[in-house]
Amino acid sequence: MQNYKDFQLEQDFKNIKDKNALNLLEKLHDFQYDFKIFSHPPLRTVEEAKKFRKNFEGGFTKNLFLRDKKKKNFLITLEENQPINLKELPQIISSDRLSFASPERLFEFLKVIPGSVSPLSLINDKELEVSFFIDANLLRNEKLNFHPLINTLTISILYKDFLKFLDFTKHKLNYLNLN
Repeated sequence: MQNYKDFQLEQDFKNIKDKNALNLLEKLHDFQYDFKIFSHPPLRTVEEAKKFRKNFEGGFTKNLFLRDKKKKNFLITLEENQPINLKELPQIISSDRLSFASPERLFEFLKVIPGSVSPLSLINDKELEVSFFIDANLLRNEKLNFHPLINTLTISILYKDFLKFLDFTKHKLNYLNLN
């Protein structure tokens, strides 16, 4: 576990080959956001992630990258145990019928592979072609946990700093009330 104040990018993360992840970590460090970094084996599902939590605090998420019939893109971030009905979701977010986007589409718009998508990947959506929705249940957490563009690391970041990050990416924050 590393705190950004002790963060030495090249020294501590020289084994990270993913340039996007390195750029994101450097950006978060430059912004002086309060975050901690946890290293772990590749985690692709919520079930896998639950096995590796020890000193984690805050809200844990599952992330869905979806598209509608008009080829609009949506990143949906939910509290990890929140059930979702994809047939009802279009009415909630004012879209057409939704389906999961292909891995190719995911990489095209967010520059990540399946299992690594998170709201932090919005940093790669420079053209603002992805609409972002977050589960309002996550608001009760002071900290949120996300993959930083790769699924071998998790960042625990203060909610207030996450909001600043979204401002930086220029993505509008849309809340989902699913309960």
